[in-house]
Amino acid sequence: MRIFASFLSLVLVSSLSVSALAAESSPASTFKLKPVPELQNPPTDRFPGDPAEHKAVYMWNKADTDYQVSILNSIQAMIKQYGDNVEIAVVAIGPGLHVLAKEPKREVDPMVYARVESFAKDYRVRWVACGNTMNTIHWQDGDMRPFAEYAEVGAAALMELQEEGFKLLVW
Repeated sequence: MRIFASFLSLVLVSSLSVSALAAESSPASTFKLKPVPELQNPPTDRFPGDPAEHKAVYMWNKADTDYQVSILNSIQAMIKQYGDNVEIAVVAIGPGLHVLAKEPKREVDPMVYARVESFAKDYRVRWVACGNTMNTIHWQDGDMRPFAEYAEVGAAALMELQEEGFKLLVW
């Protein structure tokens, strides 16, 4: 019993010490996340114009503005992190397809519409439309924005891009 009591008092003292240390070392103004060493851009022998070492594909399947802005912000962060050393594709399926139409049949936030075009033109982000969804809406190539590509089956495009080394990022 005496051993148990000694152990219990040791645990209590230790937990109080940890709590006191945590309170002393965690003022809100000095809090900083510790970077993950493996994720700090290591040196590379890549030259500008060489194929990108990083490839990401996003699934864009909702018409919700908050959802779309989240993905656009992620794309922006990826470009900021990797510059021209990342290749990004976005596959638009179902309700998400309207952002790629010249005349969307669903409301598309004007800022989202503009950012999508900017990413395509300024950063070579590929925007792939689902052909099945296009057929359902009765859209042809001429109904789509000039930078849009299309695949017969959007889900197949997601799979095939992954087979080519793209990492699937979904919300």
